[in-house]
Amino acid sequence: MSARFALPILAAAGLLSTTALADVKVVASIKPVHSLVASIMEGAGTPEILVDGAASPHTYSLKPSQARSLADADIVFWVGPSLEPFLEKPLETIAEGSTSIALDDAPGLTLLDVREGGAFEKHDHDHEGHHDHDEDHVHEDHDDHDGHAHDDHDDHDDHAHEDHDDHDDHAHEDHDDHDHEEHEDAAHEDEDHDGHDHEEHAHADHDEHDDHDGHHDHGFDPHIWLDPVNAAAMADAIAATLQKADPDNAVLYAENLANLKTRLAALTEGVAPIVEPVKVKPFIVFHDAYQYFENRFGLSAAGSITISPEVSPGAARISEIREKVEDLKAVCVFSEPQFESSLVSTIIEGTDARTAVLDPLGAELANGPDLYFSLIGNMADSMADCLG
Repeated sequence: MSARFALPILAAAGLLSTTALADVKVVASIKPVHSLVASIMEGAGTPEILVDGAASPHTYSLKPSQARSLADADIVFWVGPSLEPFLEKPLETIAEGSTSIALDDAPGLTLLDVREGGAFEKHDHDHEGHHDHDEDHVHEDHDDHDGHAHDDHDDHDDHAHEDHDDHDDHAHEDHDDHDHEEHEDAAHEDEDHDGHDHEEHAHADHDEHDDHDGHHDHGFDPHIWLDPVNAAAMADAIAATLQKADPDNAVLYAENLANLKTRLAALTEGVAPIVEPVKVKPFIVFHDAYQYFENRFGLSAAGSITISPEVSPGAARISEIREKVEDLKAVCVFSEPQFESSLVSTIIEGTDARTAVLDPLGAELANGPDLYFSLIGNMADSMADCLG
């Protein structure tokens, strides 16, 4: 585990003795989001987490105890329905009295389009000048991103994903490994995404957006937190929400935000030289979740084993990947702790490729403010070690 970026939060020490416990109950969806929220709340309280350990948000189902946590929550922070479809319906029903903040709406994010068909097709096997693809599918500072509108939340049918052409891979058709009998009915009604009224969900400062339908039909990659610059934008939205809900601790939240953003800037600066020597090395990932990291630090995956992690690749896809590993002389094929790793062993068998683990969620890391920094640091170290 990389510890170089897991430094303690520097400030708020002078404020802790005068701050009160938070007057709000806060729930976070996944571990990286929980880490950012915990950083902002340090000294005032600790958020609860829903998707813990090695569970995947793509295929998760709420437990009854978590449904009760949602029902009691004042604020729920999540990435959004593209990443956590299991939360969309419960946030309308179970947590209807809470404020839900979809962080993929945070002002200032860099949003990247989904690479349809996987990274092979998107990058066209071209590793020289791989960074040229940024202009194709990067939406810098989506305050002016017409496809990301959130001004019409009274009629939110478009946000309900009734047309899942771009989202089939995130559907819940294949849940043989989930025991739904242990879940309360209200906690897993997420299979019906026909229209809904989204008035309870806060999407602040997006009056300038006028085409939310276009944004989601177009399909952006929801793994936004893997760019530390995006994490800073997410932190701004988290702090603003907490300050409004808990004004007694507004000064503490502001101080913690400033310290968090300083650490995130240092993280970005520190990761760059770690991956610099391996930027041109071809590698393959388990699923195409890393382009925000790639885009920020100048790497470029040669391909992914599966386009969506909840859909196991067939024999033809595995054969195709094996050919690509050999043709591209891929140095490393990365697995993930959330999904079956035996596929990677099958693919690299008989090739010169090595294997290592990339963990986009921090599955084995302790929850808390330092998790995000260890997650990104570990990812950089894993790439540098396996590719170098």
